[in-house]
Amino acid sequence: MARSTLTRTEVLDAAASLVRQHGPAALTMRKLAAELGTAVTSIYWHVGNRESLLDALVERTVEEMGAIRPAGRTPAERILSVARVLRRELRARPHLIAMVHERGLTERMFLPAQQALVHEVHAAGLRGARAADAVRAVQFQVIGFLLVERNRERSPAQSPAESELWDPAEAPHDPPLARALARPADPERLFLLSVRALVHSLLPPAAPAATAARTR
Repeated sequence: MARSTLTRTEVLDAAASLVRQHGPAALTMRKLAAELGTAVTSIYWHVGNRESLLDALVERTVEEMGAIRPAGRTPAERILSVARVLRRELRARPHLIAMVHERGLTERMFLPAQQALVHEVHAAGLRGARAADAVRAVQFQVIGFLLVERNRERSPAQSPAESELWDPAEAPHDPPLARALARPADPERLFLLSVRALVHSLLPPAAPAATAARTR
């Protein structure tokens, strides 16, 4: 029995869930109607045709990505928080992000995160081209790390694996390094390590402490 009531938000939620799980190709009006327990005509009534539905999903994704808010006591901490949330949000919706990119809205999607980063590098004392470079360096680091991360996740099983390539017996000059490289990588730890190092290399050394003192 078809549902008697349905909202546009419910339709978009269900459509976004299908895309997140299976990709845009899995999103058909019939499948969406079955997921919602309603008639296909009801879907058309709320969101129009499939292209209109995809456009609505793209717009909503752009809006959701604009909800990133910095957290922390210093510019460095707040920049790191933006980077962490940006990576998390991009990882959570790869198919939707791809749809945003295909429709030429990637730059608009990243604008709120860029604006948050601009605010923090200004708070740290950077201006002009140095500030712009810092903002872009952080953004590129997040995106580049994510691409490498996704590529590693999708790669077939490697033979020989890292654990075989880095046998401590084969690296007598630094056995602890060999043992560390033989263990699986911890993407979260590496991400924080790399972004933290980048941020501290970009910001004036005294800026974080000075800002923290002013806010006490």
